[in-house]
Amino acid sequence: MDTIQKALEYALDTSNDFLGQALTHLTLSATALLLGAFIGIPLGIWISRYGALARVIVNAVGIVRVLPSIAVLFLLLPSQGIGFRPAVIALTLLAVPPLLINTDAGMRGVDRAVIEAGRGLGMSAWRLLRKVQLPLAMPVILAGLRIAAVEVVASATLATLIGGGGLGDFISTGLALGKSRYYILLVGAIPVALIALFTELGLGYLQRRVAARQHGA
Repeated sequence: MDTIQKALEYALDTSNDFLGQALTHLTLSATALLLGAFIGIPLGIWISRYGALARVIVNAVGIVRVLPSIAVLFLLLPSQGIGFRPAVIALTLLAVPPLLINTDAGMRGVDRAVIEAGRGLGMSAWRLLRKVQLPLAMPVILAGLRIAAVEVVASATLATLIGGGGLGDFISTGLALGKSRYYILLVGAIPVALIALFTELGLGYLQRRVAARQHGA
């Protein structure tokens, strides 16, 4: 309990800029997730139309996905240097695979009979995508968004290693100062865990609501 109290006091000390670092962490995560969605979802929609190409791209993305986040960060150092931008790029690369893979899976999971029925009603390709395919694929796409969001929030702590800031700064500081100051580590670790938890719960709830609406619940 004493450790938690020290962590709270440290966070409330305005000279430690807890709110600023928390905002940086959220900005890093939100920016990367937004960019990942802009890249991964349209690309997933596009490759879902091409079976062989989709398999190649999904497999390639799957290989990239197994790379540790810290490895991606350091691979960007020679070309991007240090700071906020390379951290966003690395986190975006982390966000794209689950969004792309789930979008492709969701689009492929739409019943062909439903698509043919839409075409029979004279729907254009764009209207069919917007009114039929995307709504039906949305629960699977949201599952990809949930996975990507939790991974990005957690991995954003590593941005501190390349000067990107965020709550990871407190974690690295606590580790560097040793056992007597480990409570500083909690100033970063606990908020990150809570953000990841609420992100998981919030997007999971949204996913279930969308799925229930499709089934008329």
